Amino acid sequence: MSSAQEPITAPKFTAMKAAGERITMVTAYDFPTAALVDSAGVDGILVGDSVGMVVQGHATTLPVTLDQMIYHAEMVGRAVQHALVIVDMPFPTYHLGAQRAIEAAGRILKETRCQAVKLEGGADQAAVIAGLVSAGIPVMAHCGLRPQSVHQMGGYGVQRDRERLVADAVAAEEAGAFAVVLECIPADVAREITASLRIPTIGIGAGLDCDGQVLVLHDMLGLTSGRVPRHVKAYADLKQPFVAAIAQYRSEVRSRTFPGPDQTFR
Repeated sequence: MSSAQEPITAPKFTAMKAAGERITMVTAYDFPTAALVDSAGVDGILVGDSVGMVVQGHATTLPVTLDQMIYHAEMVGRAVQHALVIVDMPFPTYHLGAQRAIEAAGRILKETRCQAVKLEGGADQAAVIAGLVSAGIPVMAHCGLRPQSVHQMGGYGVQRDRERLVADAVAAEEAGAFAVVLECIPADVAREITASLRIPTIGIGAGLDCDGQVLVLHDMLGLTSGRVPRHVKAYADLKQPFVAAIAQYRSEVRSRTFPGPDQTFR
């Protein structure tokens, strides 16, 4: 197993599957939270375009721009010492052909300390994945539910087209992806895909048999506003203590007990 001092590279990430090591990934969007996530020892940190929903307050990920992704990725990249940092390519940076995708992904790698990009798609994006890989850019694919295609898919439901799911995952591997996220697909299909690929599968709403799992940081810490997806497990409820701390501060200021002697200079 990789030590906490040894940075994880894309080849090491892929090799974890052959070694039988379960892979853990969490999202992060800024310096302090990325440093904390990295200190917990996760294998991968995803600078997700989910920033559009959990940080910016949009209803979808579609409004997020390349400049915004680079802004957040640069902060995360400076904070992380151990985990592999992967950055989502926002819509539509990789839908405009391999050359435009290379230009966008090149900016991400040049302007941040991050090591890989992620894009949604499988067979339909195989040529783009291959082009990025040929340019020396590690690519994580993303099959199943594709949030950037929410309007085409008609919502955020479970994807059940087994034939397409398998074909997408296989095409991503053949194009050179070093891993593939499987989002919101039946567990038995995820198990079949995982067994058929040499590269790791990272599940989110795809059952226990993927090679690893990824969660959105705000979801797992209980900070999400509104509906929480069924596949999420909240490992903490930080919303209430967060609000309570601010309310206590407000109360102490109004009652003239803050600042006290310990916070006052003489």
